[in-house]
Amino acid sequence: MSLRNRELVSLLAAGLIVTLGFASVYLAQQSTISRGSISYIAVFLGLYLIAHIVTRVQLPYADPYLLPLAALLTGIGVTLIYRINPDQALRQGAWVAVGLVLFVAAIILMRDYRKLEGIKYTLGVAAVILLVLPAVPGIGRTINGATLWVDLGPFVFQPGELAKVLIVVFLASYLRDRRDVLKGAHWYSLPPIRHLGPLIVVWGAAIVVLILTNDLGGGLLYFSVFVAMLYIATGRLLYVVGGLALFAAGALAVYRVTPHVADRVAIWLDPWSDPNGAGYQLVQSIYAISSGGLFGSGLGRGALFTPDGSTYIPFLETDFIYSALVQELGLAGGAALVLLYVLFVYRGFRVAMLAQDGFSKLLIGGLTSTFAIQAFLILGGVTGLIPLTGITLPFVSYGGSSVVANLLILGLALSVSDRANRRMLGAPDRGLAPLGAPAR
Repeated sequence: MSLRNRELVSLLAAGLIVTLGFASVYLAQQSTISRGSISYIAVFLGLYLIAHIVTRVQLPYADPYLLPLAALLTGIGVTLIYRINPDQALRQGAWVAVGLVLFVAAIILMRDYRKLEGIKYTLGVAAVILLVLPAVPGIGRTINGATLWVDLGPFVFQPGELAKVLIVVFLASYLRDRRDVLKGAHWYSLPPIRHLGPLIVVWGAAIVVLILTNDLGGGLLYFSVFVAMLYIATGRLLYVVGGLALFAAGALAVYRVTPHVADRVAIWLDPWSDPNGAGYQLVQSIYAISSGGLFGSGLGRGALFTPDGSTYIPFLETDFIYSALVQELGLAGGAALVLLYVLFVYRGFRVAMLAQDGFSKLLIGGLTSTFAIQAFLILGGVTGLIPLTGITLPFVSYGGSSVVANLLILGLALSVSDRANRRMLGAPDRGLAPLGAPAR
């Protein structure tokens, strides 16, 4: 079976799972399945089939499982959001459509993604501007203690979601150019400070973002991706240890001067000290997860709402959507979702191993690391493993900026995969720049 036929079969299987899940939720709430619900699913699946057709034409050698995995995760997210708030599910579906349009544009316009190397500093500056944008008076919006959103009238979005993609592209290009220098002659040697300058700026930007926006999750994500890519480029544990030490020092300083971060840490250490106040969200999340048991109460049948119609856990459709899933699908459903993320990350790193040029390896390695770290931060937060970070669960949580950015990541990942598999199979590159050629 060809790669694209495998993708189509997997996509249809993902569509069947999403259809059954949505039907379960709809039947639990409405007793009958209407034409409207069927059209809802048909439009959703139709969008991904269009994405598959474009991928079949543009990237015939791309990985066959990344798109179906993304479709399944997105479908699970829309189904759970519909369970919580049907109006928000409709808006999420619209953002998925926007994201798939950008996905198609990405694989058509950036098929030769190595051209991004030539504008790495422009992308780096743009990323820093996007990160600081929510802190600008007049347009920044604070929700749940964190200033992550930009409010431009009819449009409210998180610029940090796009910034993380631009940061990865910048780091992939910069580290490719200076990988040999950064490796050093000995395990204990450090490169000249001029080569570490831009990297130190990235570390400083992560800490500044944490201070200005009270975004503990964003600071952790950006710096973790930075350290991961530095290790991928050099293979030196010294950078990992040094990076962890630097971030620990910066985080400790922020903990002492930023009350919001200090509160998050205190809640993590002992949520039961104030279960009806500061620790309410985490306590309710733990209750929801524990009440799910092994197989849960069933989709659409969990105790998610109070008698007055509000959710027991505030921001359930964003920060705590995993808690809702585990309550209704149990430990089995929660483990299955984690396994989907593991499979996505595995396929991403497999592409990185197949890629034959440094920029491609670092780009897909960085994008996959971003995806994995973000999933870990939110899953760890809602289960009490680490402090709550307030970032979204990739493809699943409610949030247009997040789903659009992750579909853009998917487009770049498939482009890298297509090029890597062409090289491995000896297929023609169809106009792509040869390996080692300067980016234009």
